[in-house]
Amino acid sequence: MTPLNKTSLPHLPPEIVVPAYDRSKVTPGIAHISVGNFHRAHQAVYIDRVLARAGQEGWGLLGVGLMETPHEALKAQDMAAQDCLYSLTECAPDAPNLVRVIGSITEYMYAPADRAATIARLADPTIRIVSLTVTEGGYYVDENGVFPLDHPVIAEDLKRDVPHTVFGLLTEALRQRRESGAGPFTILSCDNLPQNGHVARAAFLGWARARDAGLAQWMEENVTFPCTMVDRITPAVHPEDVKRLDAESGLDDRIPVFCEDFIQWVVEDKFCAGRPELDAVGVQFTDNVEPYEAVKLHMLNASHSLLGLSGVLSGYRFVSEIMLDLNEVALVEQYLAFDAEPLLHAPPGMALREYGRRLLHRFRNKAISDQLLRIAFDSTSKLSMFIRSTAMGVIAHGRPVERIAFVVACYAEYLRGRDDKGTIYDVVEPHLTDEDRLKAASAHLEDALDMTAFAGWDLRESAIFVQRYLALRQSVRDRGTRATLAEVVSTGE
Repeated sequence: MTPLNKTSLPHLPPEIVVPAYDRSKVTPGIAHISVGNFHRAHQAVYIDRVLARAGQEGWGLLGVGLMETPHEALKAQDMAAQDCLYSLTECAPDAPNLVRVIGSITEYMYAPADRAATIARLADPTIRIVSLTVTEGGYYVDENGVFPLDHPVIAEDLKRDVPHTVFGLLTEALRQRRESGAGPFTILSCDNLPQNGHVARAAFLGWARARDAGLAQWMEENVTFPCTMVDRITPAVHPEDVKRLDAESGLDDRIPVFCEDFIQWVVEDKFCAGRPELDAVGVQFTDNVEPYEAVKLHMLNASHSLLGLSGVLSGYRFVSEIMLDLNEVALVEQYLAFDAEPLLHAPPGMALREYGRRLLHRFRNKAISDQLLRIAFDSTSKLSMFIRSTAMGVIAHGRPVERIAFVVACYAEYLRGRDDKGTIYDVVEPHLTDEDRLKAASAHLEDALDMTAFAGWDLRESAIFVQRYLALRQSVRDRGTRATLAEVVSTGE
């Protein structure tokens, strides 16, 4: 196999697509915090495209690893060994896979190794945008838009001279930029959150006000926080996937990524320090991202949550296999048609029914075979983002609550960590409190409705919902998830 680095790049086989620009001339103008698989399959791809355009060489990517974990430390080593190059395999449901090498990340820093140096690098005036993928729960902002200064992670970070959190790192970098006259940068959230720019603004300004009121005012007046909508299904990459992808590409790549062939990025055009020519390479710029994000969050992401929770409980582990279960497909079809779509306002030119059909086609893509446990990860945060508004709308309009009650029941049962076959799985819920766990495990099944995940849903206010939730959750325990699901979808609405 051929090692992947800048020396081997010019000599790769012609069937592998390589960067169409001279990487030696590229300098970072964007820093990205938390360089996960999704960023490498999405934003880094668009930047890879834009760097091929004349005059755009100042918009390369500086990757920043944020979390102090062995996995993140190893990623930093792998990025250095490969000169920040990696292969991306794009998988279409009905065409051969396409392998391309992405070269847009030209520099990488592991923040825990030297946070002061990372802050200084972010303070460099050449960095004009800082983008983020820190997960839905990584902003800490509650359902009322309040940034919790008393949260242990935040309270501890505010005491540090050199902060550890993303809020502290970026705020400190902005402080240095204000003092040096370098000016602000745009903070660009790329996480699956409704109005993610507003959420990011609340989080960063909340942290800054607690640290330095004058700096917070300067940030409020100068830093921009565009809203975005991102879309591309990108599975986790396990060791067996690395072997498979490298065997297919012929590359000795330590950090390959694979994804579907579909990609979309909608961005509010609000950048305080300039931006690359992303509109020329497929990014949609708009004054109002909300209709796009509402459709994506409440249709695609919500469907994923339905499949992830019910699928894991049923003993499935991959989306491609669960899509062979006609009742699971019916669950998604009915949820989209009867629960989500009636409450949505499609952006211009989008037909919701066709969007739903396209989703099911994407989910059936066996080549990407996304992991249900990855999808179920952090459902405590995801349900609030993806299901809450639909649930509240369904209840308020007096619509049948079967599917909403079913997903709530599945979430509560999922937290027990054992599927219908008796197989134990890891429950990874970083935002689940100890009190939440007690409520989920309570012999009084209705106590689960008071968990953090359902804050602000007012589920107990609907006697019909509570009745159906209790009945369906008990049914999952007594009869199993698949039998319960068959009952839920049997009515057709």
